[in-house]
Amino acid sequence: MSQQQSPDNVSVDDIPVDIDNTQSAEVDSADVPDEIESITRGLAGEQPPTNPIVVLKAARWWYIHGKGGTDPAFQWAIEWARHLATDTPSDVERFDEFLEYLVTVGFADERHELR
Repeated sequence: MSQQQSPDNVSVDDIPVDIDNTQSAEVDSADVPDEIESITRGLAGEQPPTNPIVVLKAARWWYIHGKGGTDPAFQWAIEWARHLATDTPSDVERFDEFLEYLVTVGFADERHELR
């Protein structure tokens, strides 16, 4: 059974993609779906997700709704997925940028609240 989708709200999974609000460069924490927020917060935590498909789901959302390929949440999710796939060390600078970005998005008041 196929699900009806309007032309301005399409998705390949249950996370909606708001076409009118793509690559807006400014993301408000209230606009982030609960599942994406949970994955994103997990990427900042002590025990980040270990399933690359879950991580890439968040990366896709941040790419579409954030700053595209330059979005720090997207970049960190891709970096973490690369780390999971290749077991190579991840880029600490990119992680620091990601944590700073989450503060600007409104997921925390200060960086240390994320870990």
